[in-house]
Amino acid sequence: MKIKVGVIFGGTTVEHEVSIISAVQAMNHLNKEKYEIFPIYIAKDRTWYTGKMLMDIDMYRDFETLKRYAKKVVLYNKNGAFRLQSLGLFRTIIADLDIILPVVHGNNMEDGTIQGYLEMVGIPYVGSNVLGSSLGQDKVIMKQIFENLDLPVVPYFWFFDNEYYQDKNEIIKKCKKLGFPLIIKPATLGSSVGITYVKNDIDLEKAIEEAINYDIKIVAEKAVENLIEVNCSVLGNYQNQQASVLEEVMGTDEFLTYQDKYLGGKTKGTKGSKGMVSTNRIIPARLDERMTEKVKNYAKEAFKALNLSGVCRIDFLIDGKSNKIYINEPNTIPGSLSFYLWEATNKPYEQLLDEMITLAIKQYKVKHQKTYSFDTNILSNFSGTKGKLK
Repeated sequence: MKIKVGVIFGGTTVEHEVSIISAVQAMNHLNKEKYEIFPIYIAKDRTWYTGKMLMDIDMYRDFETLKRYAKKVVLYNKNGAFRLQSLGLFRTIIADLDIILPVVHGNNMEDGTIQGYLEMVGIPYVGSNVLGSSLGQDKVIMKQIFENLDLPVVPYFWFFDNEYYQDKNEIIKKCKKLGFPLIIKPATLGSSVGITYVKNDIDLEKAIEEAINYDIKIVAEKAVENLIEVNCSVLGNYQNQQASVLEEVMGTDEFLTYQDKYLGGKTKGTKGSKGMVSTNRIIPARLDERMTEKVKNYAKEAFKALNLSGVCRIDFLIDGKSNKIYINEPNTIPGSLSFYLWEATNKPYEQLLDEMITLAIKQYKVKHQKTYSFDTNILSNFSGTKGKLK
C-alpha cells in the first residue's frame, strides 16, 4: 500500500510563487511507486485547494482558472484519521493522509505557522518543528543563539520599526557606527526580499524604509567585503547530521538577490521559474579542504543549535582576504529543497525526499513515546464556585 503524502505549499507570504516552484519540483520527484501524492495549495486568500492539476507548473499562470478546476479542501483529524475533505454542499473525503510534506517559504508559513497547525491536527510532517522553524526564520534570535554558542556572525544591530519612527537619528547613528558598507534587511523574510546593500548615508534611510515595508523588526549588518558566498545543506535531526557538498553562489550584485535566485538573474538567455536551480553557482565551492570542512562543521553545529530537522540550507559569508567565515542564516525549508546540492553529493532527489519522509515518520514515533499530557482530569475535583480544588 502506498504512503499518502499531502504536499502543502503557497500561503500568505511574499515567497508564495517561490514555494509553488519548489513544491512542483518536489512532487515531480517523489517516487510514484511508493507514494500517492495529494497537492495542497494554499492560495493568497488562505483558501486550501487540491487536485492533480496542481502538480503542473503551467496551471499557475492564471490563478483564477486554477481555482475553478481545483477543489476547496480542509484538513482535520477524525478519530486518528487525518482527513483531506472537500468543501461545499456535497462534501467528500478525498483521502486519509499519512504524512504532510510542507514546501513553504517565508514568514506566515515557514516560520512555524503551518507547523503549529499540523501539530494541532496531530499529523506527522516532514521538517523542523514549531520552535526550530521559528528560530530559523528570525534573523535576530538566531544570531543571539549563535553568539551564545560562539558561532561566528557578522557585527550587527537590530531595531523595531516604531523605534525608527520615534528617533530616526539615533537608529541611523547606530547603523553608521557599524561602518559602511551595510546590509539592511527585514528580520523574518527570506529569498533576499527587502534587502539593500548600502554604501553611504544617502541610501541608508531609503534602505531602512524599504525593509520596514516587509517587517516590524529590521537588521543592520556590517557587509562582508571581498565576499564569497557559500551554502551547505544539512540533512538529519538532533541526533545525526549529514552535510552536503558546498556551493559557491555567484550573484550579479553585491549579494545574491531575489532576481538572481528566482528570476534567472541578469544573464542573457537564462529562463526563470526554476527556483534555486536557476542561480549561477559553482559546485563544489572553490575552497581548500580545510576551509570546506570548517564550513561543514559550522553548518552542522548551527543546524543542531536551532534544533532543526529534515533538510535545510545554511548560508555563509566568507571574507576572501582574511578567510574569516560567518554564518549568515539557515533556510529551514530551502528553495528547491537544496536537491541540487545532494545530487552533487551522490544522493538523487528521489532518495533525498525518501530519506526526509522516513526521518519524519521515525521522529513522529519517538515523539509519541514521550509524555505530553495526562489522562487524569484534575478538574473533576474542582469547585467552580469557590475557585479551588476540593
